[in-house]
Amino acid sequence: MEWHKTVCILCSNNCGVEVRLDDRSFERVRGNKAHVASKGYTCEKALRLDRYQNAAGRLTSPLKKLPDGSWIELDWDTAIEEVAASLLAVNAAHGPGKILYYGGGGQGNHLGGTYGAGLRNALGITRKSNALAQEKTGEAWVEGRMYGTHTHGEFAHAEVSVFLGKNPWHSHGFDETRRVLKEIAADDDRSMIVIDVRRTETADLADHFLQVKPGGDAFLLAAILGVLVDEDLTATDWLSTNTFGADDVVDALRNVPVADFSDRAGVDEATVRTVARRIAAASSVAIYEDLGVEMAPNSTLISWLQRLITTLVGSYGVEGGMSAHTALVPLFTYGASGKEPIDPVTGGAVISGMIPCNEIADGILSDHPERSRAMFIESANPVHSLAESAKFRAAMEACDTTVVVDVYLTETAREADYVLPASSQYEKAEMTFFAMGFPDNTATLRAPILDPLDGTLPEAEIHRRLALALGVISDTDLVPLREAAAESLNAFADAFMGAAAENPALAGLGAVVLYDAIGPTLPDGMAGAAPMWFSCQQLAMRHPDEVRAAGHEGEGVELGNALFEALIDNRDGIVITRHQIGDSFDLLRTPDQKIQMAIPEMLEALELLVDRPVSHTTAEFPLVLSAGERRSFTANTIMRDPAWRRKDPEGALRLSPADAAELGAASGDRVRVTTPGGTAVAVAEVTDTMQIGHIALPNGLGLGHAPAGGDPELTGVAPNELTTTDWRDPIAGTPWHKHVPARVELV
Repeated sequence: MEWHKTVCILCSNNCGVEVRLDDRSFERVRGNKAHVASKGYTCEKALRLDRYQNAAGRLTSPLKKLPDGSWIELDWDTAIEEVAASLLAVNAAHGPGKILYYGGGGQGNHLGGTYGAGLRNALGITRKSNALAQEKTGEAWVEGRMYGTHTHGEFAHAEVSVFLGKNPWHSHGFDETRRVLKEIAADDDRSMIVIDVRRTETADLADHFLQVKPGGDAFLLAAILGVLVDEDLTATDWLSTNTFGADDVVDALRNVPVADFSDRAGVDEATVRTVARRIAAASSVAIYEDLGVEMAPNSTLISWLQRLITTLVGSYGVEGGMSAHTALVPLFTYGASGKEPIDPVTGGAVISGMIPCNEIADGILSDHPERSRAMFIESANPVHSLAESAKFRAAMEACDTTVVVDVYLTETAREADYVLPASSQYEKAEMTFFAMGFPDNTATLRAPILDPLDGTLPEAEIHRRLALALGVISDTDLVPLREAAAESLNAFADAFMGAAAENPALAGLGAVVLYDAIGPTLPDGMAGAAPMWFSCQQLAMRHPDEVRAAGHEGEGVELGNALFEALIDNRDGIVITRHQIGDSFDLLRTPDQKIQMAIPEMLEALELLVDRPVSHTTAEFPLVLSAGERRSFTANTIMRDPAWRRKDPEGALRLSPADAAELGAASGDRVRVTTPGGTAVAVAEVTDTMQIGHIALPNGLGLGHAPAGGDPELTGVAPNELTTTDWRDPIAGTPWHKHVPARVELV
C-alpha cells in the first residue's frame, strides 16, 4: 500500500510524516525519515491524526442560521452571494473598518491566512487578530525594540539550554525535540536549566530545575541578571561592540536585591548564583520562553529580562546561541514596535497590527461609535480559546453579521450567522510559516493526500468566489494573467507587476489573483499554494546569496522561480536559506545592526518590580490555576474526538498532595473549581509534580462532540469558561491564563 508524505499539524514543529490510507482512513502514520527537518522524528500525537481527519461531524454544506436559532443548508452560490451582501451591508451602514477579521490559520494551515489578507483589502478591514495576540505579542513588542525581528535558539548545539515556562517534551518548539533533550541530558559538558512552576517531564531531565513560585518568574530572572552584574560575569567588550544601551541596563541591574528577589521567587539564592555562573561560563546559551510565562504576570517584562541574559553573556550570533532568521512569510511585523497605534474603542496597543484578544469582545459590546459591527472568523475557535467565553458569545450575538469558515461546527461556528465548510488540512495544499531555523532554514509545502470531502471547498476557492461576488475584481481582469502564467512564470511576473501597477485592487487581492492565474499551472491539488510564488520572490530578493547557498540557482525573478518550484516539487521539505553563523548580525533590523538593550518602559518596570506582588491570590481565591496546560494528548481545539486521548481522558485538575489532603480529595474524585470568571467540575489528579497552592487544567478539553448527531457531548472542562478578559498584561493585553485566582471544593 502506498505511503503518502505530509506533515503533522498538531504543534508548530510540523514534523514530516507518512500516512498509509485505507480508503479515506489513516490506516497507519509514521515519521518520514527523509524529511529535511524532522528526519523521521515524531511524537505520539501524530500517530493518531486519523482522529482529526475522520472524526464525526464534518461540515459538508454551507449553513445559515435562522432567527429562531435553527440552521438551514445553502448551496455554495447562494451562500457566497449572501455572505458577500451581508459584509457589504455592514460597510454601507457603518462605514469601512467596522468588520473584524479573526484567525487565518492554525498550527498547520497558514496558507488560508494569505487569502484572508485579500478579503481584508477588498472590504477595507483594518481590525484583525488571531491566537498570536493572546500569546506572543508581548514577546514581539520586546523583540521589535531589541532586534527589529524575531530570534530563536539553536538548542541542538547550545552548551546551556534554558526553558522558561516551557515544557518542550510536550510543546516541542524545535526540530527533533525529544531527541535533542535526551542528548543534552546525557552530555556532561552541556547543561539544561528549567524554570517552571510545575515539575514537568522536561524538568525531570534538567541539570538545574528552578521550581519558581507562581508569579515569581520576573523576580527570578532579575535576580540572575543581578548576579551576572554583581559578580562581573558580563561580556563587557562584546557588549560595547554589538549593543546599544548596555550601560543603562547594567546600572539598573546593580540595584536588583538578589537575595530578596530570590526569596520572593521561591528559589535559594545559592542556586540562583550557581545557575548564573553556569550561564556566564558557557560558550553558548539559548533560551526558550513559552506560555507558562507569556500568559502570566509581568509577561512583557519577562520577555525582556530573559533576552538580557543571553545578551549580557554575548550569546547572540554564536553557534548554539540566539539568532535572527529568515522567513518566507513573517508572522509579525516589527517596524512599529514601541510606536503602535491605539485602538480608538478599547485604548489597547495594536501590536503588529493585531487587536489584543482580550479586548475583542469589549470592542464589540461597547457603545463607542467606532465599535466593530461584524466578524469574519477563519480556521479559529475564539469562543472556546479566548478568555471569558460567555462574553465572546455575547459579542457575536451583538454583531450585525458573523461568518465562520471551518471544518467542523465548532463552539464559535454555532454562534455564527453563516458557516462555510472548509476542506481539511489533508485535502488541500497547505504549509505553515513557522520556519525559524538558523543557519539553515527550512520549509515544507505539503500536497493533499485526499480529495476534498464532497460539499467542502479549500479557503483559496472560498476567497476567490467571495472576491468575485464582492465586485472588486472581474473575470476580465484575470484573463490576461492566466494567459501569461500559462506561458511561463517569468511571463507572469512581468504581467502581474504591470497589472498591479495599473489596478491596485489586483495587488490587494494578491493571493486570489495568484491562485486564479498560477494555480491551474501547478500539479494536481497544488493550486492553493500559488501565493507562495510571491513569497519566494521576496525571499530571493532579500537574501539571494543565502537562497543560492541552499541549492537554488538563478538571478532575480528566476531565482525566486527556482525556489518556488523546489518548494512545490519536494514533499520532504527544502532548505530555503543557508547562512553562516557570523551572518546573525546582518539579519538585525535595528540602527547600526546592533542589539538595542535599553527599553525605557522595561527599565521603569524593572525599577517598580521591587514593589510588585508575586502572587495575586486572595482569601476568597487562595489558589493559582494554570488554565490550559499542555499535556501528552492535548492539541488546542483541532482534535475534537475525545477518543484520541490515550491518557487523561477527562482532562484532570492536577493538584498537590498537600492541597488534596486539605480538601479530603483523592485522585478520581470530583472537585469544583471556582474563579472570578465561573465554576466547573473536574476529576482530580493528585500529583507531587505540583507545588502547594498551584492547580492546573489542560487545554483542548470541553469541546462539543456528537458522533451520532444531535446535541454535542462535552468531555472535560473548557478553561475559558473560568477566565476573564480583564486579567491581562498592561502593555500587550495578553491574558494571564497561567495565573488565575481560584478555589477548589470537594463535590
